[in-house]
Amino acid sequence: MLKTHTLQADLCVVGGGMAGICAAIAAARAGSQVVLMQERPVLGGNASSEIRMWVCGAHGENNRETGIIEEIALENLRRNPTKNFHIWDTVLYDFILREKNITLLLNCTCMDAQTEEGDFPHGRTRRIASVTGYQMTTQCFIKVEASYYADCSGDSILAPLTGAEYRQGREGKDDYLEPTYEECPDSLHMGMSCLIQGRETDRPVAYTPPPFALKLTDEDFRHRFPNMESSYENFWYLELGGNRDAIEDTEEVAKDLRALAAGTWDYVKNSGRYHADTWELEFFGFLPGKRESRRMTGEYTVTANDLFEETQFPDTVAFGGWPIDDHYPDGFYHKGHPNTNILPPRPYAVPYRALYSKNVDNLFFAGRNISMTHMAMSSMRVMATCALMGQAVGTAAALAARHGLSPHGVFLHRLNDLQTALLEADCFLPALTRPVSELCRRTGPVDLRGAPIPEGATLGNGQDRPNIHYGTTVCGLDLPNGEPIEYRFPTPMAVESVHVTFDSDLNRETLPGDRCEREHSTRANIRLDSPQFHLPLTLCKAFRLEMDTPAGTHTLLNVAANATRAYHIPIHRTDVTALRLVPLSNYGEQPYTRIFSFDFV
Repeated sequence: MLKTHTLQADLCVVGGGMAGICAAIAAARAGSQVVLMQERPVLGGNASSEIRMWVCGAHGENNRETGIIEEIALENLRRNPTKNFHIWDTVLYDFILREKNITLLLNCTCMDAQTEEGDFPHGRTRRIASVTGYQMTTQCFIKVEASYYADCSGDSILAPLTGAEYRQGREGKDDYLEPTYEECPDSLHMGMSCLIQGRETDRPVAYTPPPFALKLTDEDFRHRFPNMESSYENFWYLELGGNRDAIEDTEEVAKDLRALAAGTWDYVKNSGRYHADTWELEFFGFLPGKRESRRMTGEYTVTANDLFEETQFPDTVAFGGWPIDDHYPDGFYHKGHPNTNILPPRPYAVPYRALYSKNVDNLFFAGRNISMTHMAMSSMRVMATCALMGQAVGTAAALAARHGLSPHGVFLHRLNDLQTALLEADCFLPALTRPVSELCRRTGPVDLRGAPIPEGATLGNGQDRPNIHYGTTVCGLDLPNGEPIEYRFPTPMAVESVHVTFDSDLNRETLPGDRCEREHSTRANIRLDSPQFHLPLTLCKAFRLEMDTPAGTHTLLNVAANATRAYHIPIHRTDVTALRLVPLSNYGEQPYTRIFSFDFV
């Protein structure tokens, strides 16, 4: 008989992809005890070294996702100049290990759940009492009893285990009046991919395909265009399974994908069309990366119309902006271009009500399995967007635990607290600004010489980045290194917290390489001339943050090697006479450092 260990927690997160990582970190930082259950030996899900898909997100100028996902991206630039996937794995692992409130369970597959039937608040009919995973390395079962659960597994494993309502497949035109090409609903979906990657060498390298490789011809690649010279080539179009069961048929689909991947590398190497003599196979994916399976049913279902019409939700907690990128179910064998590519007009809002269950009282979810239609999912499924959802769910779960509320109770009673917490944690929420105090707005910062901030520059309006949603407002100010800027009060004043936001080059214009290289935290194929990376040159490298009281000057922060975009520092003092920020240097070694925000509440 195998042993069973029992753990207690405020929140159990099932799934350690980018959504699960951010959910666990956000809840832990807010004081909750978290168990993160991940069935693989590494974190990151589709972004991990086992699958190797890029963390993609919103398109457009200044639309990069911030919050925890930007913290991770900047740390990766600092520690991983060659975009090595194994170093990327360690960055994700370290972000979890450094949170003392997280218990990490790797190699642990969620395989059972216990629920309670009942008449729960807000019309919910059941509640999760515990989930159980099997950890293959220790050959034991681990039972987690938590107040709340977050399904970030992609496949929504907690749906069949708990009876949570969900849907699969594609909606028809009449279901939500979406701009879909499907007349009637069906069970088809986007497929999955086993990726391959190459490395350029300085000598010819032979490739002998395995016996299981498909023999592919020019006709097979009539609408697919391998290009080893392009940094965008990650072979995403090696896709199958959209016309089979997204879960039950996974192993058979994976077998076919491996044959397709091996045949593709044989074609690239040995057809004579691609000048690939000096390329060797760097990575061969055995674990397929999924795009779509079960989608949970929440209080609200996001549709493609919400994306295109920029629905203004009162409960906005995240945003997206990837195109409507719908892949045809036949995948690689679709006779034509493999996907659509329709860009929403601006970053769109994601509502909190789509992130928790309609019928299970204590169930959150984040990632490609939230409450949305197939068409909406084709945009919202990308991992930077999923990471924002995860941060929102982790923050909401911590609020629920602190106040004894259900997920829907947070919507009814603590929505403003949730949105404020996300804004203070450097999350951008379309059409919302981070709260600052009236005293801050009224006082305004000055430099050490007593000069006012130039007209049109903003440091204290709660807008922490330039963005189309904020119009033409000039965000921030270039400050001379070594010269303080400060708020001065004639009498001691109450200050709860101070917020500082630096310019982390959201468009990544100060990084080397082409747009693909600059935007992604990892790379696909490795060329001999692939650039090495560094932190954005605009980012403040060293600074001091000080506070004056009648007792003297207190140093709140003194950072010599900054790799963070935003700081929110609790103070809780009633005797503050001045707040002072001194930028000392930046990574571009320029005489001025750009500050987006310096304010307080």
